Amino acid sequence: MTQLRIAVQTKGRLNEDSMQLIEEAGIKLNIGKRKLLAASKNFPLEALFLRDDDIPQAVADQVADIGIVGENEMLEKKENVQVIKRLGFSKCRLSLAIPKSEDYPGVEWFNGKKIATSYPVILKDFLDKNNVTADIHVISGSVEIAPGIGLADAIFDIVSSGSTLVSNRLKEVEVALYSEAVLIAPENLAADKKAILDELIFRMESVERAKGKKYILLNAPNDKIDEIAQILPGMKSPTITPLAEEGWSSMHSVIAENDFWEIIGKLKNAGAQGILVIPIEKMIF
Repeated sequence: MTQLRIAVQTKGRLNEDSMQLIEEAGIKLNIGKRKLLAASKNFPLEALFLRDDDIPQAVADQVADIGIVGENEMLEKKENVQVIKRLGFSKCRLSLAIPKSEDYPGVEWFNGKKIATSYPVILKDFLDKNNVTADIHVISGSVEIAPGIGLADAIFDIVSSGSTLVSNRLKEVEVALYSEAVLIAPENLAADKKAILDELIFRMESVERAKGKKYILLNAPNDKIDEIAQILPGMKSPTITPLAEEGWSSMHSVIAENDFWEIIGKLKNAGAQGILVIPIEKMIF
């Protein structure tokens, strides 16, 4: 039986988010302690656990058929892979930061400076694009301490909240890349594995569409149905069902959680009653 092998980061936030997505897609993996491979019993998929910076090469070399990896790692490695789907989690940015005490006139400040980074390829592309000549000093781990110990004039590193920069008396001055988790694959994936991948993406997108959405049911006077229907965005249009009580109908629709209270207020003002709101797990189109 054909199986699709997906490379996933061994540990960390990206691992947690990736495994949650796979689980929400209805795929159950049999994960044991210190196992490199974990197979699913209810879907033709197995997970291969690797370091994040090994995932692009594993997919390019077809050790794994697909992989979930940070876009920053994919761009840094420059392997022959393509982005199949942007996943919208594990977001960060790659930025240049300098000592807080320095005045910053613009990107030309970096000319002739030494920059410490774990991402020399992305940094060089950024510097070349901006016609800046700098000395790139490659280090792994604890990049943010480099200026404080005299190892470099500036750093180029991942930034999430920015608290690490503050604690090391640095300030972010240039963003070179906004990154998120992406699903990658080689260009020549076999047809039988491509069919499994298509089903996996379909499931992922069903989960994605449901996030931040609520299913809403309400009772409406029949003479207010058109007005209430204009308030409810729905997927196409609200579902309307007559109630046993004459002159009333039940209306069903989907609303975005961000607009929840604004819409509820408008519905009440339009005469809606008995409003019931239910979470949505999946949305299938």
